[in-house]
Amino acid sequence: MELKRVVVTGLGALTPIGNTKDEYWDALVSGKSGAAPITYFDTEKFKTKFACELKNFNATDFLDRKEARKMDRFTQYAMVASDEAIADAKLNLDDVNKLRVGVIWGAGIGGLETFQNEVLNFANGDGTPRFNPFFIPKMIADIAPGNISIKNGFMGPNYTTVSACASSANAMIDALNYIRLGHCDVVVTGGSEAAVTIAGMGGFNAMHALSTRNDSPETASRPFDATRDGFVLGEGAGAIILEEYEHAKARDAKIYAEVVGGGLSSDAHHMTAPHPDGIGVMAVMRNCLENAGMKPEEVDHINTHGTSTPLGDVAELKAITEVFGDHAKYININSTKSMTGHLLGAAGAIESIASILAIEHGIVPPTINHEVVDENIDSKLNLTLNKAEKREVKVAMSNTFGFGGHNACVLFKKID
Repeated sequence: MELKRVVVTGLGALTPIGNTKDEYWDALVSGKSGAAPITYFDTEKFKTKFACELKNFNATDFLDRKEARKMDRFTQYAMVASDEAIADAKLNLDDVNKLRVGVIWGAGIGGLETFQNEVLNFANGDGTPRFNPFFIPKMIADIAPGNISIKNGFMGPNYTTVSACASSANAMIDALNYIRLGHCDVVVTGGSEAAVTIAGMGGFNAMHALSTRNDSPETASRPFDATRDGFVLGEGAGAIILEEYEHAKARDAKIYAEVVGGGLSSDAHHMTAPHPDGIGVMAVMRNCLENAGMKPEEVDHINTHGTSTPLGDVAELKAITEVFGDHAKYININSTKSMTGHLLGAAGAIESIASILAIEHGIVPPTINHEVVDENIDSKLNLTLNKAEKREVKVAMSNTFGFGGHNACVLFKKID
């Protein structure tokens, strides 16, 4: 069976450094940090008092007030980003066969704030179970794609992938395969997360996963730097319209890039720590290259998982050196988490958007906040430190990994 070609025809981004794809891209190229003191709740007794929150965002600027109240923030974010992507793709909802349009979304946690608030309200009450009737529909992780499909009438495959921080990359790979196999013409894919909450910050602090650089939040996310001390929690959404190539051509759609491969693997090592030798990461990148039918030396750019954790950054770069060999030093490697923080289940989506736009614009965004060389990292690697670099990017790879050992890798190519 001949597989269909799959292309990207629409993008939408709602991030801590920009509320549209264009704002997001401009901030990435300029090296803007999205980290700042938390405004959502009192952090006085928290170890970490900062995060990468959205800025100047009001859901009711985009959604009906009554409808917005029925949604957790992670669903609100999904609705806004997907609306932008659908508009960017110039999809005519009256012409498209909605039975062949799917929504496959990623969320690592889902409605954490809703769950937190409902349980706190019960705990602080008189014991009477007065729960909001929208408690469950707001909380469940699959509700974001459900709402996107309801709003637009999309009747194809509709579900959420959950693989912690690899969730939205997993969603993209599923979407790629549905179109490749001829089951869909178009899939709205991506991911959203809204875990900057009391429970989210408290939980990640308890794991010692977050940076505690409270005196300088904007420099706290520092992937590959010897003084990194944990990741910075972020929030938001990224949406990508994937479309069968001939379908896109027939309607004269703008094509950003082709999605040529996706890979999955497991570390099978530890609940939260990566394998120190990066064995699962090597496997996922090799799987992705094989799936795409491409050679390592064809890759120009890798947007790493690069969370700014002591173990994770070293393991991933070891794996890159092993898989790409001598070619690794010619690849522009970066971590856009240095600017956005870690969006958990939405990370794969917004980082794939960054990779796609790097292909379109011929610019690789920087890894900011690098000050001290880590002797455990190969000095020959080009980590695109502190300043964006112009270069032709024909092939870009995006890596995303999650607690539980989940690894996902997506490969994008400049359209021929």
